[in-house]
Amino acid sequence: MKQKPAARKILFTGLDNAGKTSIILALQRKFSKIVRIEPTRGAERHTFKLLGNDISEWDLGGQKTYRISYLKNPNRFFDRTEIAIYVIDILNTSRIPESISYLSDVIEQFKILKIDPPINIFLHKCDPLIFKNKKDETRNLINNIVEKIESQVKYRKLHYFKTSIYDLYSIMRTMSKILLELYPKSQIIEKTVEEFAKKLNCEGLMIVDNNTLIIGSYFENKTSKFLLKKSISYFLTLNDSFLEIGLGERDDQILAYKLGKYFLFKQVMFQENTLPYYVFMLKGSNPIDLYFMKKEFIVFIEILNDILKI
Repeated sequence: MKQKPAARKILFTGLDNAGKTSIILALQRKFSKIVRIEPTRGAERHTFKLLGNDISEWDLGGQKTYRISYLKNPNRFFDRTEIAIYVIDILNTSRIPESISYLSDVIEQFKILKIDPPINIFLHKCDPLIFKNKKDETRNLINNIVEKIESQVKYRKLHYFKTSIYDLYSIMRTMSKILLELYPKSQIIEKTVEEFAKKLNCEGLMIVDNNTLIIGSYFENKTSKFLLKKSISYFLTLNDSFLEIGLGERDDQILAYKLGKYFLFKQVMFQENTLPYYVFMLKGSNPIDLYFMKKEFIVFIEILNDILKI
């Protein structure tokens, strides 16, 4: 009997109140819990599936007493980390030095354990409204933080991303990019999505899994990308609301017309007894009522199903 692969370990760490748990809750679309979130106590672990593989997500509470405990027990908390996500609250400028210092401590533990996972630094709370009203000031703040990190931290696998829970797409895009690099099949899915988006005459097409991760996308131009990324969270939340009150079925679809474009959203099940995926399309022409029953779309779903079985 083939042995089940071990779960891939993803580590979320950083100071308390940086926003680690709120990022995780946003991906789970549990927005109501974010407003009453409490500090994470110690290490919280959660396992979910990505492309049929197990991901073990470790959320390390950032209060000082817990941080001391992690550093004293690196084998328990840091060992086997394949991807590290370090969250920095860019608005809490008084704690930036402390955050960079702890980042150095984490890297030191990685070196002791002889592991070198990529560290993805989330420059978090880069909220759209703040960036809009204080664009230059925010850019200067971010550049200053990155410069300080680069001058004080010596590690060859540092990657930087601007994120905000008020821009769900920023988290979806970033987490998807980071996690999908673990699985070669994601490249096949991406090519399949692009090929069939063109066959289906879509201006944009996204495949999103139940963890709000984008496993494949195609955008004809900047406009289609802007429209889909700005509206994906609305359709996911609307679909969740319908399911919660018992109005949604797996074969249902949501069709909306706005700005001269048609937005089509559908939940699909690629394999039996698995979590759902979501297909989100943008079309400029009027789709027929049974668009999702067209032969091309059925073939598209069948091919994706076959890829996920590999």
